[in-house]
Amino acid sequence: MARLTDAHVDPAILRWIARYGELSSTVPGLGDPDPAVSRAAARRISDLVAAEFTAPVPPGVSIDDFLLDGPHGPLRVRRYRPDSVPDLAPTQLWMHGGGFFAGDVHEILNDRVCAALARASGVQLVSLDYRLAPEHRYPAAVHDAISALDALVSTPGLLGVDPRRLGIGGNSAGAAIAASTALHLRDSAVVELIHLDAEVIPAALPPVGDSAEEFAEGFGLDGLSSLAEVYFGPDGPADAYGAVLDAPSLVGLPPTLLMLAELDPLRDAGLRFADRLADAGVPVTVVVGEGHLHASLGLTAQFAGAREWNRRHAARLAAAYRTAPEPLRRDR
Repeated sequence: MARLTDAHVDPAILRWIARYGELSSTVPGLGDPDPAVSRAAARRISDLVAAEFTAPVPPGVSIDDFLLDGPHGPLRVRRYRPDSVPDLAPTQLWMHGGGFFAGDVHEILNDRVCAALARASGVQLVSLDYRLAPEHRYPAAVHDAISALDALVSTPGLLGVDPRRLGIGGNSAGAAIAASTALHLRDSAVVELIHLDAEVIPAALPPVGDSAEEFAEGFGLDGLSSLAEVYFGPDGPADAYGAVLDAPSLVGLPPTLLMLAELDPLRDAGLRFADRLADAGVPVTVVVGEGHLHASLGLTAQFAGAREWNRRHAARLAAAYRTAPEPLRRDR
């Protein structure tokens, strides 16, 4: 098992980890059995850290909130719209991170990273406030994503969506939800997606491969073993698409971008997912961020590696929505 002190990570990452530790001791409610209390504490810490470590929202992008019709009630979304896009813009539905049980569209981190990605890529992002576990376990968030995509296609003028250039993406837990959504839509054909964009995806729960053991403790994702029950419940996933690495077939998924972190227990599951996608004939691009932990991509105010990660992400996203997808490549 590796140790963070031996991993030669950037000093900015060490400062960020130390700051999280300082704040965790001063903000009450973390780990509270009441999910609402625990989420509020996690949101408070996330916002405090992002205010210091994540670059502000750039000029040239507008941020607006909307409600979409959904079968379980209104769906809240936040839109990040570059000033340069046409009336009907290429659009990606974005699923935020948060371990399946936390996070929301109003987090400072979400605002700053999504706005920058939209601005740099020229792709409009619509971030969905999906239902969270454990109150709403899988596949509730997937159903919310499908409903949101259906609403975007049914009323393209509402948010200025080009229904011919519509994809889905997400970060961490949100990436897993996005990939599960793509599998469900492949089968149902309710909405046709042109792209799947998955950052630091938990393709398997629990994670697999050497990275799952090497970076199990001290690299920002301690306690991963409990996530599967939080998200799926004690009986496991309700269908074969909850943990996408284990899906019976990946044939027919849209072209996919996998952004993986080198020092992440989830890395090897992501690489195996890439291999399965390629074997299924799905065009897939893999970018492995050298020196990155699972969540260090958001440190754009203090870490050059995070700025490079987001530059590469935006360039890949721009290409995916404008040009033919690339074949499998591993860019380390």
